Amino acid sequence: MSKELRTVSGMRPTGPLHLGHYFGVLKNWVELQHTEEAYFFVADWHALTSDYADPSKVGQNIREMVKDWVGAGLNPEDCVIFRQSAVKEHAELSLLLSMITPVSWLERNPTYKEQQQQISNKDLGNAGFLCYPVLMAADILMYRPHGVPVGEDQLPHMELTREIARRFNYLYGGDLLPEPKAMLTPAAKCPGLDGRKMSKSYNNGIFLSDNMADIQEKVRGMFTDKARLRKSDPGNPDVCNLFPYHVLLSSAEEQAEIRQGCTGATLGCVDCKKIFLRNLEAFLTPLQKRRAVLDANPARVDEILAHGNERARAFACQTMSLVREKMGV
Repeated sequence: MSKELRTVSGMRPTGPLHLGHYFGVLKNWVELQHTEEAYFFVADWHALTSDYADPSKVGQNIREMVKDWVGAGLNPEDCVIFRQSAVKEHAELSLLLSMITPVSWLERNPTYKEQQQQISNKDLGNAGFLCYPVLMAADILMYRPHGVPVGEDQLPHMELTREIARRFNYLYGGDLLPEPKAMLTPAAKCPGLDGRKMSKSYNNGIFLSDNMADIQEKVRGMFTDKARLRKSDPGNPDVCNLFPYHVLLSSAEEQAEIRQGCTGATLGCVDCKKIFLRNLEAFLTPLQKRRAVLDANPARVDEILAHGNERARAFACQTMSLVREKMGV
């Protein structure tokens, strides 16, 4: 089918991907690749804004991320999968856009303020961290998309990207850089095993590459309804840590039965977890089979990235030729 619309998105290679990544991001990407000209990049330069002191794991994380992406359903023939640092034009556009971006725009970025306060184990006082929204804008505007799939937490970044595009077009005339809209990704609640946000830093996640034996051990200790101490106690699925996963993985009929069994104290948490494990295994099996093909053929990962890098670079060269002409450089 003809894909008249274009979109772009990226992800930092900071560790293995978990269920939250799939339902919050990848599921949407997989659908978009069939309807849009889609560019998906491994944001390794962005990873260095916080992990610059120890980049030893970035290379391996890149490879593992591509495996997870393909396992999740991204097809290199239907979309462009590439490595950010392999397309040097991203750095050039970021530099040129930084010339027209007021520092005050960067300092007011709520994510910058929040992470400065919350992340105490890393020094985030570097210029790269302050200016990463400009690089993010360059990543997006390079491919002149009509929209970008994001969650609500990314809306401030999208608005800054739109402001930078607007300022560029105002200063140099025309509408070379579009103001992409935010394509809000439907929220998917994926709490961690301990009730907090699922995160590799909390070690409370179920990862796409986990085997079922490890997952069973994790789920055995998973929090449910804290007020339900025994099977005979009525439970409340709306406060249960497990039920959101039934919403994602169980049929509507199963969800109704689980809710009735929980509130009526006829279904215990152990049995509820068994249903979850059964549905999770059915969900993960095809993903992990696709991933296993790449595990068995590591050279294929290199081929996917090389092909994607070439396709992304071809488009980026066109954009930069137009940008240089506009800016007179």
